[in-house]
Amino acid sequence: MRDIVKRSGGDIIKALNIPELISSFLDSQDIRAISKEVYRKGLERLWTWLAANGISQPDRQSILHFKLFLQESGLSANTVNSYLIGVRRFFAFLEGSRLYPDIAKTIKGLKQPTGHLREAPTLSQAQEILSQIDISSLPGKRDFAMINLMLRTGVRTIEVIRANIEDIRQQAGEALLFVQGKGRDSKDEFVLLTEKALRPILDYLEARGKTKPEDPLFVSHSDRNSGERLTTRTVRGISKFYLREIGLNKKTLSAHSFRHFFATQSLKGGAAILQVQESMRHASIETTQRYVHNLSRIEDAAERYVDF
Repeated sequence: MRDIVKRSGGDIIKALNIPELISSFLDSQDIRAISKEVYRKGLERLWTWLAANGISQPDRQSILHFKLFLQESGLSANTVNSYLIGVRRFFAFLEGSRLYPDIAKTIKGLKQPTGHLREAPTLSQAQEILSQIDISSLPGKRDFAMINLMLRTGVRTIEVIRANIEDIRQQAGEALLFVQGKGRDSKDEFVLLTEKALRPILDYLEARGKTKPEDPLFVSHSDRNSGERLTTRTVRGISKFYLREIGLNKKTLSAHSFRHFFATQSLKGGAAILQVQESMRHASIETTQRYVHNLSRIEDAAERYVDF
């Protein structure tokens, strides 16, 4: 990375050690380690881009051009916005330290899509996925229990792999699975396990044999890493495999589509939007509202009135 400088009257008055300042900036942020890593990646990408373009003293226009570069790099809007948040906070940190003006203060993020880029399988497709899983084998019992869980509760892939056996608990006469949600440091949220969600999990655990409460709920059964916790990549791969098995080989269908299925089916079944928000652990009602909007848009489409 190149050093950037603060100028006064055209004279360079102070050279900055950017790698050291990035470390100081990250140390000053009261955020999770994973967020710090995202900020670091965004800032490193910024200075690589500045160096490649011969820019040693960036201004607001430089940041706008960098934003366009990120947008054209094929990154998701979420990733671009996360990088830009890190850049804005970094330059605010520099200005607060009287080292460099805050040139990124008024840079806006990308507009988020109002709908969802992921599709959800239909009810018949979800039933077909489950029906073609071979539950006569231990891996098959695991796959059925895991996909069935995602379809019936809307748990995320990260919540699936973080789950331990002891996270299934009984409260008020009901079985609950406590999960460590996105952006959470502890398992302080839960999903309700209906009998149809719980029974396949219990069958799978019984087939696994001797286990300890702290063991992962779902584990690998391959020869190379048998008994180890699954990775998100593995869960996504298993999900894509069964989607392809019924002919759903599309980029817009993935493990996350099972979460969309849960939201769509619960709303269709009569659940209130606040119930769905709590079940899906959305921080904002606006996120849940997107599902309602999509359903209403389809059911009440004005296009249906054009018939000739």
